[in-house]
Amino acid sequence: MRHRCRVKKLGKPADQRRALLRALTTELVRHGRITTTLIRAKVLRTEVDKMITLAKEGSLAARREALGYIYDKQLVHALFEQAPTRYANRQGGYTRILHTVPRRGDNAEMAIIELV
Repeated sequence: MRHRCRVKKLGKPADQRRALLRALTTELVRHGRITTTLIRAKVLRTEVDKMITLAKEGSLAARREALGYIYDKQLVHALFEQAPTRYANRQGGYTRILHTVPRRGDNAEMAIIELV
């Protein structure tokens, strides 16, 4: 039973799930908008919000934590420069999920996740 178990498994073991979320987070921060499945987008939203919150904080410890999660070092530096000014008056909800048409091969629900 999975009563009160709040982690979305995404059909993957823990290490693969972590690597997938790190890669999706890196690409979302790099491009600002990506297309993925709806469930992945919903799980990704929490991870991206954590990274932007760290960037708004701006401390050395927060920068090191973000460097340990996001794959690209220059991307982390750019995020820490832009996020405090871009999201200064926003207390959360840094992403938007838009539903799109189902995927052709397996009819999976697709979504576009973008930075606000």
